[in-house]
Amino acid sequence: MLNFFFLQTAEEDAVKWSEKQKIEYTANTPPGAKKDTTLLLPSQYSPEYVESSWYQWWEKEGFFSPEQHERLSHSVDQTFSLCIPPPNVTGTLHLGHALTVAVEDALVRWRRMQGHRVLWVPGCDHAGIATQTVVERRLLRAHGKHRQDLTRQEFLQEVWKWKNEKGEEIYHQLRRLGASLDWRRACFTMDPDFSKAVTEAFVRLCDSGLIHRSEGLVNWSCALESAISDIEVDSKELSGQTMLSVPGYENKVEFGTMLTFAYPIEDGEVAVSTTRPETMLGDVAVAVHPEDPRYQALHGKQCRHPFTDRLLPIITDSMVDIELGTGVVKVTPAHDHTDFLLSQRHSLPRVTVIGGDGTMTHPCGEWLKGVKRFDARQLVVDALAEKKLLRGKQSHAMTLPICSRSGDIIEPLLKKQWFVRCDKMAEKAIQVGYCAMFIFRSTLIDWCISRQLWWGHQVPAYQVELLNSTDKQEWVWGRSEDEARQRAAVKYGVKPEAVTLTQDPDVLDTWFSSGLFPFAMLGWPEQTADLQRFYPTSILETGSDLIFFWVARMVMLGTELTGQLPFKQVLLHSLVRDKYGRKMSKSLGNVIDPLDFIHGVSLEVVKEGNLDPREQLVAMEAQRKDFPKGIPQCGTDALRFALCSHKIQGEDISLSVSEVLSCRNFCNKMWQTLRFTLGVLGDNTTPVMTLEELTPLSSMDRWICSRLYSTVAQCEQAFEAYELHTVTSALYSFWVHSLCDVYLEYVKHVLVHQDERAAVQAETEGSVQVASSVLYHCVSTSLALLSPFMPFITEELWQRLQPFRPGAAAQASLCLQPYPCSSQLVGLQLLNFLTTTTSVFLHQFFIMEIFAAVFCL
Repeated sequence: MLNFFFLQTAEEDAVKWSEKQKIEYTANTPPGAKKDTTLLLPSQYSPEYVESSWYQWWEKEGFFSPEQHERLSHSVDQTFSLCIPPPNVTGTLHLGHALTVAVEDALVRWRRMQGHRVLWVPGCDHAGIATQTVVERRLLRAHGKHRQDLTRQEFLQEVWKWKNEKGEEIYHQLRRLGASLDWRRACFTMDPDFSKAVTEAFVRLCDSGLIHRSEGLVNWSCALESAISDIEVDSKELSGQTMLSVPGYENKVEFGTMLTFAYPIEDGEVAVSTTRPETMLGDVAVAVHPEDPRYQALHGKQCRHPFTDRLLPIITDSMVDIELGTGVVKVTPAHDHTDFLLSQRHSLPRVTVIGGDGTMTHPCGEWLKGVKRFDARQLVVDALAEKKLLRGKQSHAMTLPICSRSGDIIEPLLKKQWFVRCDKMAEKAIQVGYCAMFIFRSTLIDWCISRQLWWGHQVPAYQVELLNSTDKQEWVWGRSEDEARQRAAVKYGVKPEAVTLTQDPDVLDTWFSSGLFPFAMLGWPEQTADLQRFYPTSILETGSDLIFFWVARMVMLGTELTGQLPFKQVLLHSLVRDKYGRKMSKSLGNVIDPLDFIHGVSLEVVKEGNLDPREQLVAMEAQRKDFPKGIPQCGTDALRFALCSHKIQGEDISLSVSEVLSCRNFCNKMWQTLRFTLGVLGDNTTPVMTLEELTPLSSMDRWICSRLYSTVAQCEQAFEAYELHTVTSALYSFWVHSLCDVYLEYVKHVLVHQDERAAVQAETEGSVQVASSVLYHCVSTSLALLSPFMPFITEELWQRLQPFRPGAAAQASLCLQPYPCSSQLVGLQLLNFLTTTTSVFLHQFFIMEIFAAVFCL
């Protein structure tokens, strides 16, 4: 839910904005040196000026490292640690990633300012399928070569070359977003130490019987010729007959129809309905519901396959949907998940009729062998019609599984793969205190972790061949080939030199390695100082869409391998959608780079990234429609504040340009407030009075101090509850409505009329000094409160207030200052005597008082 202060418009076209003057910071400041804040403050806010130089200084000074904790005067013996959900190295960050960064960095900066020992680890995922696809596409475009034209090692060299050239783009974006990450601990899932952790995890889980190799039905991409994860399967809803483009086919393919054909039985036939006639060559049974009155006489009978002449049993099972088609279904266990379960329950054979490349296999017969699966569909339909067994076709609503990486139609295939037994690990996670309902969905079936790729962690398992034997033996595994050979020698009672090993060419699922991230990033399996100090991590903050694919797997793997839950709390945020409420998707062309909001972008500029030409055209057309004037420059602080101003738990977030622009206007309001404050404080850098010295206070001074205390208390409570939208709302309300609308007007009134009250000059000077000191403390405290959300502008403005700071010297940077807390403002607590109703009344009263005073004078 968006807070009240944003400009609300029904359409993006209604947003009014014009180009602002861009002011650049031109002082000669070497990279990593502190920015010169003695220069005159520009007349207006410019993100380019504000955001220059600060991040390089923060990073060089080590402000984001937990080691700086020791030099904080307000340090406490508490640790706050977390990892960033590692984005795929293939692409660039989108607004969903920006929300993650904005939320996590707000929490990290808040805890750091509270004096906690903070560690926030950056990282990137090697993204097996996505990366391999990008590099293969690049090879084809640049050199006209396919992966198979190279050796595995040659191809991997190309991948590493691409990663070293392009893989730093994400880290650049994270820095531009102001993320206070400890870059010295940056972690890539293909780094040698991380790869060692992946191998260790696989070996331990195999030794425990939690990883096994068996034949199972997997999601298969024929275009990639690999098993893929559930998260890489998009569901396309079809309302009926639809023609779709499929990779590898010149003409569009028909989907969304239900075909009915007959299987001959003694004294008649039985009509079955299917959306996939090409798989009927793999049928091993026909099934009906046991309570369907139409087919009671068929129980236990057999029908004959018209092409293979096999006899197929007619079985009964309650899984059959009586209302679907004729109520009779063909059972093809090797190509359908439901049929696979039926084959387990009824001990049915499994016949594979589609190969990994998407062509029909030998059991189909010579007339179909080698034919592409959707071409074979029409041949089967024609053959059924020729045998007079075709009974009709009708439009049928259905859900089509599509590979998000290749655009291919997913083919369920039986493959021998490595699987993780999730049920046993889930039980252990429950025993150590994790909610059973949370991981229930991930424990339904074993998790396939094999991928038929070259890029990734090669499975550390080896098939054994013994000397003087031509038969392949079972598999062994090891942390190295030597260890695996020793294991094989012991297992078969032979000498190590009698063992020949062939490593599995497959790689492990990317989600397997990313599931180790919370502890592998800290040096596991070694008992490093970081692991002992920062594990388990304090919190996991991520998108709600990853709860099963990543979060549950981290819980299971962390509990099994370390004996502890990997994090103490989980904070899930909603998804960021476009202004139409649609999920960000390359196929829709609505994926927006957060840097476009930060720097601004014209309509003509569309970042190519790793989009293929077709996706790039879609993106250009979508941006032309949604942003006819382009995107105005809003700056990092405005984008972060806009994202954190949404309620992150609950409804999905639809971010519009108008919201970010409103936050940019707020930045300008802050800028002008500080310019006024510096004018009030004057050229003389005499320190202002401390809060304790502020006396006597006018009623207006007491009122603004009470509002400041109330705001600090609100921020304190809301941060502890992770209600960042409440924090941003309270801070905006105080700065705009209390400080600017009321108190600044009062200060102007005091300043304007001080010369006209010469008779009470001392009293007037005293009131000016008190007002300027109160103003200083209100602005300085508010900047500290806002710092976790808007790190650049708050640092810029806070640094310019330091010459007037009373008391002991401050920390070098605002990001290391103590975060304001109500207990330290106990003096203001006495002034916080107003109820909400009274406060609103006096707010209006004081404004009237100001105008009355002006007219009287």
